[in-house]
Amino acid sequence: MGNPKGFIEVRRKDAGNRPIKERITDFGEVEQTLNKEDRILQASRCMDCGVPFCHWACPVNSKIPEWQDAIYQKDWELAAKVLHSTNDFPEFTGRVCPAPCEKSCVLSISDDAVTIRENEAATIERAFEYGFIKPIIPTHRTGKKVAVIGSGPAGLSVATRLNRMGHTVTLFEKDEKIGGLMRFGIPDFKFNKGIIDRRLAILEKEGLIFKTNTFVGKDLPAEKLLNDFDAVCLAVGAMKPRDLEVPGRELKGVHFAMEFLSQQNRVFAGVSIPEKERITAEGKNVIVIGGGDTGSDCVGTSIRQKAKSVKQVEILSQPPIKRDDSNPWPYWPTTLKVSTSHEEGCERFWSLETKKITGENGNVSQIELQEVKWEKDKTGRMTKSVNSKKSINFEVDLVFLAMGFTQPIHEGLLNELKLNYDNRGNVIIDKNFQTSNPKVFAVGDTVLGASLVVRAIASGRDAAQHIDKFLAIK
Repeated sequence: MGNPKGFIEVRRKDAGNRPIKERITDFGEVEQTLNKEDRILQASRCMDCGVPFCHWACPVNSKIPEWQDAIYQKDWELAAKVLHSTNDFPEFTGRVCPAPCEKSCVLSISDDAVTIRENEAATIERAFEYGFIKPIIPTHRTGKKVAVIGSGPAGLSVATRLNRMGHTVTLFEKDEKIGGLMRFGIPDFKFNKGIIDRRLAILEKEGLIFKTNTFVGKDLPAEKLLNDFDAVCLAVGAMKPRDLEVPGRELKGVHFAMEFLSQQNRVFAGVSIPEKERITAEGKNVIVIGGGDTGSDCVGTSIRQKAKSVKQVEILSQPPIKRDDSNPWPYWPTTLKVSTSHEEGCERFWSLETKKITGENGNVSQIELQEVKWEKDKTGRMTKSVNSKKSINFEVDLVFLAMGFTQPIHEGLLNELKLNYDNRGNVIIDKNFQTSNPKVFAVGDTVLGASLVVRAIASGRDAAQHIDKFLAIK
């Protein structure tokens, strides 16, 4: 601990965000950056606790006190080295991770936590700026070939580690560019896609092979995949969206969130979308169903497209502003989250369930909702009941369904591989990340269900060790 009084002498200082009036006019990143001197001071607030709960809460087990001290000592190279020892992509998590580490920081008990996520992003940016990030090229090749299906954070993580172990790794992606939902799902105002491309350029130099526009299971049959490769790792994610089974779902103007977000990301990247296929919120009344991050992303995107109004509807009750006794530190706080998109002009509604959607001439025009209430039953589970029979109606031109994802898509590759699924529809693996087919491994949301980027990276990292052992004895 470079400064034992840092947490007393220095107050938490966030980098902050661009002014609302400025940022809603473009898709540039909202978050700003602190200067180097302020960042060093923020790192000095880390107390190097005897029990680092931040490390405990981090899915990749980041050695947070160590690299905070390296920042304070102005040793950016060491800080980046320690970061990379547990996480191959700190530039991703430094931008989009919800920072469970900060929620478990000892300072957060009675003070403001260390700015761990922002410090992480600053460290990796300094490392790129100073030329510390160089290709790690294997000294030898094992002759073993591995196919990784899906190029999101889990796929990139397992592929990167196996390639550095000397195996020849081909990363297959069904879309036109590598990155999965990091590229096509997260809006550019949260995550500049140049950050992905910068890392991919390094991974290509390391010898990782990328195959885009390749839908494995269609363009490449499962049988050929198993014949051509010594091991296969599935990182296809949990891409089946939760649907809304109400009258009027079929009306024009009702879309899954990812239809909207992925299209906008492509438009921003310069892809031309035919006018009849374009989903735009300009001048329209928008309702987003679902109160999570994906719903928030729909809110921010709609505002930037100059929507007439934006409402976000959540079926659950509004969380408390502060932790209650049933949700103590250092666990994740189930408290009210206000995103930068919410700050930009969104009405939020809680405890509302959709009854039906109505329209005119095949186009959505109104949504009918009803109030619900949540109570614990005798087992402690939350149960839902109708709070009022009175309907709540909103005029609407666009409805975005952002209610999460249920499972990986079984049709096609997964069923062809004859894999086993759990009761939630996720692929079952053993402690070695092997599926019911011993040659096939699975990682990330494919087995976890929809989760965090940082958990996907951790899953890929851990799976690589087991795949390497499998290949060594094969």
